Amino acid sequence: MKAHELRDLSLTELKARLNDEEEALMDFRFNKAIAGQIENPSRIKNTRREISRLKSIINEKLSAE
Repeated sequence: MKAHELRDLSLTELKARLNDEEEALMDFRFNKAIAGQIENPSRIKNTRREISRLKSIINEKLSAE
């Protein structure tokens, strides 16, 4: 999702999405450690960026309150 789309979500929706992305990243890292390689290595990079984007928007919303 783009940042402007994420800003339209509520704080609870953002936190839920952040939790999902962190679990996905953990799964990617686990599969990489076990199998040695994964189908799409760029998914790890994209997931890390999405987590960072979500954390930034959550902090923006918290500081605006």
